Amino acid sequence: MQSNSSIRLSLPSKGRLQDQALGFLSAAGLTVFKPNPRQYQAELPALPDLGVIFQRPGDIVVSVRQGSVDFGITGLDVIEEKRGENGDVLVLHDALGFGHCALTLAVPESWKQVTDIASLKTFSASLERPLRVATKFPVLTERFLNRHEIPHTLIAAEGTLETAPTIGYADIISDLVSSGQTLQDNRLRPLKDGVIQPSQAALIANRKALQTRPETLEMARRLLEYIEAHLRAKDNLLVIANMRGESPEAIAEKMFSETTVGGLQGPTISPIVVRESDQRWYSVSVVVRRDKLTQAVGELRLIGGSGIIVSPITYIFEEEPPRYSAMLAALNK
Repeated sequence: MQSNSSIRLSLPSKGRLQDQALGFLSAAGLTVFKPNPRQYQAELPALPDLGVIFQRPGDIVVSVRQGSVDFGITGLDVIEEKRGENGDVLVLHDALGFGHCALTLAVPESWKQVTDIASLKTFSASLERPLRVATKFPVLTERFLNRHEIPHTLIAAEGTLETAPTIGYADIISDLVSSGQTLQDNRLRPLKDGVIQPSQAALIANRKALQTRPETLEMARRLLEYIEAHLRAKDNLLVIANMRGESPEAIAEKMFSETTVGGLQGPTISPIVVRESDQRWYSVSVVVRRDKLTQAVGELRLIGGSGIIVSPITYIFEEEPPRYSAMLAALNK
């Protein structure tokens, strides 16, 4: 399948980050259609003008920087490592909520005296040579060690980093850590203050494409619309309840007196047509944070709510995506 789209989005080509990216886009209503798993091109039916290609995470950043791809989703670790200094890569959204890890300095467990970066600095100063650091992230690691004034030598490593201290060609490593299990298995531990770059998946774009191609700018708005509305919605639920009351205003006053059932701007309250004409019943709808659901149900019951229904929310759209406004501000700098 060949995509004829002139606007392209690059996604990770394999592994957990690819699975999470595809799952995230699907949950946001942007399901990627890839009939053959061996193909490196796909389509996005919800946005037919946007073609999809698959690349290694680091190559995504390079492609966006060079302008051969307009948009990319990859980790902040490789974005910061490979984005360059000329501002060609613009981060549109830095918190997509998946792919969490951190580029971290890790030392052998035998370094019991090392508890923070100050201890590392003291240890490195006691050596007759610069500290040897094995890493696949030389830019970020160099920047971090220079900032903390630690004499060092970086050692490029293409294979498994965790064995470097054991073999003896490095003193410590700078590597991505998620659960920490791999470090533990290799008798390494992350330094308490050795976090170089916290990371999660982010959406990036080529600055020049946004500035010179109106269709690419419009696509950025549409992507951010879907993404922000989905992220805003996934932590919330729609709660509907029946409630007796003298008027919508009287019911709203009761709801505003509680902690969790005030809604985004306020509750939606509609009359219910009932058989007993002497009864005034209303249906109240309110958006509630997912982690406050139990409390919200209790509050609704306390003020007379019954027949409570809870539904997931797919999107919560604002007048304009805040990150789209931030992008426009960044482009106009």
